[in-house]
Amino acid sequence: MKSDSSFCRTLATAGTAIALAIGTVSCGASGEPDRRTQVAEKGRSVMPFDLERTTHRFTKSSNGGVQTVVADDPGDQEQIRLIREHLTKEFAAFQRGDFADPASIHGAEMPGLSTLAQGYKRIQMSFETVQNGARILFTTDDAGLVDALHAWFDAQVSDHGRHAEHGQPRHGRGH
Repeated sequence: MKSDSSFCRTLATAGTAIALAIGTVSCGASGEPDRRTQVAEKGRSVMPFDLERTTHRFTKSSNGGVQTVVADDPGDQEQIRLIREHLTKEFAAFQRGDFADPASIHGAEMPGLSTLAQGYKRIQMSFETVQNGARILFTTDDAGLVDALHAWFDAQVSDHGRHAEHGQPRHGRGH
């Protein structure tokens, strides 16, 4: 009997350890949702497209970079339309120095964000549709703004996890 009891205690301890390990994958040490979970939840209120069916790509260049969002399925016309509508809206806001949407998702202290909001007049921006979505191109001759764009891109890739990736580095005028 003693060995059965010992076995049961060991099994219960192992089960508790596994449950705790699983819990920490989606929650931080305090039991709160981890940052990526929080970002995904906040993103749903700002981005109309489905993060599970789309990919954000952030490609740095020597003078800025490109933010691209595409539907994972090239035939998913609804997601493509939603991506284009959203990036059109974000492009217009960014041209006014309004980075409120990224701040509402990632937090006001997001790397690069305040520098971009303050220096937006020195950043040339353009919007383009691409086959499965759209992109915003950012170019500037200001090295501090290039650094801010790159920090902003890195933070988004980190925060969005599997829903975002770095593109291949580009050289020259944003493309």
